[in-house]
Amino acid sequence: MSLPTGLSPLGGSAASTPSSPARPSVIQLVFREKGALYAAYIPAFTDGGLFVPTTREYRLGDDIYLLLSLPEDGQRYPVAGKIAWITPANASGGRTQGVGVKFPSDEKTRVLRVKIEQVLGTAISSAKPTQTL
Repeated sequence: MSLPTGLSPLGGSAASTPSSPARPSVIQLVFREKGALYAAYIPAFTDGGLFVPTTREYRLGDDIYLLLSLPEDGQRYPVAGKIAWITPANASGGRTQGVGVKFPSDEKTRVLRVKIEQVLGTAISSAKPTQTL
């Protein structure tokens, strides 16, 4: 799997057994560069979202828990999102396998979305290709 430069997925998933209810996956995403954040950010979702490179199997609507680190920001931001699209292995156009995670519509995540958009600045309206829509 090829990742955008400056993006490191560090997480795994929560364990679940057949006798216990499935728990959301937990994935840590560390964005070291603004370009990697630009390539993953999904402004088309009303409340924002991110592309997460992963080979794990997901279904649309699955819960996923992200711990985000933004460029030049030591804080980690928790996001309880939902899988909104899936890019399968061997997708056309050389797209990276992974999932699109839709942010929830709550105040804490709204503040995070504004912070991401401030980091991206004018780059958010660039025509440069991304891993997203």
